Amino acid sequence: MRKIVIINSKGGSGKTTISVNLAAALAARGERTALLDLDPQGSSIRWLKQRPTELPCITGIAGFRSDSNLTRSFQLAPPADTTALVLDTPAGLDRRGLEAATRGADAILMPVMSSDIDIHAATHCIADLLLGSKTESRAKRVGIIANRVKPNTRGGKRLKRFLENFDIPVVATLRDSVNYTRSAETGQGLVDLPLWQAQKDLWAWDGIMDWLNALQQSPSKPAKKPLRVGVGGAVRLAFSRSSSHS
Repeated sequence: MRKIVIINSKGGSGKTTISVNLAAALAARGERTALLDLDPQGSSIRWLKQRPTELPCITGIAGFRSDSNLTRSFQLAPPADTTALVLDTPAGLDRRGLEAATRGADAILMPVMSSDIDIHAATHCIADLLLGSKTESRAKRVGIIANRVKPNTRGGKRLKRFLENFDIPVVATLRDSVNYTRSAETGQGLVDLPLWQAQKDLWAWDGIMDWLNALQQSPSKPAKKPLRVGVGGAVRLAFSRSSSHS
């Protein structure tokens, strides 16, 4: 099972949008996918509850809930046959929170928007993420997604200059597209929309999937560790999408 973490300490950067669309894309490619929502707002889980039953199944894990009758490890555990676990992390994580959320991650994706506030926050988040031991190994697993970029604007050019300062790949640039809003309202990912409607946006997602696959096949990929997920000591409660429709 590979663990893919979507992270940015600033709220409103697009973590949930990336998380749900990535989960949908993985499921569409035949992965047995679980989506772990650690954000107290629970937006990924609400999206999943709207997902049509005829679409590829995604298991939801409500990481913002707690149950004193269950052990933490049991609440965190995805189904045994899961091949891909996507983590939608909360805003406001400090260095310890970032370390906990990304521990054992096979890939870390950070959406970054083009405003001065977003760029400033991303600078600190990247620094916190890469500080500490095994920085070089972790850096190889980090990819940046330039999110909601409008071409040929001051913000877009500012973001481009910022990203050029880091030795971290920009794996995709996502348009400021209404397709993300349309799909979110119906529990779909872009990959689930008609091709004629979403084709321009899906090109960027091909780049994301290619980067993830290349990272998975890389001989330098770190050895697997036992799955451990935790942010700020909160306990998680897993539930399957099928139960939400019962």
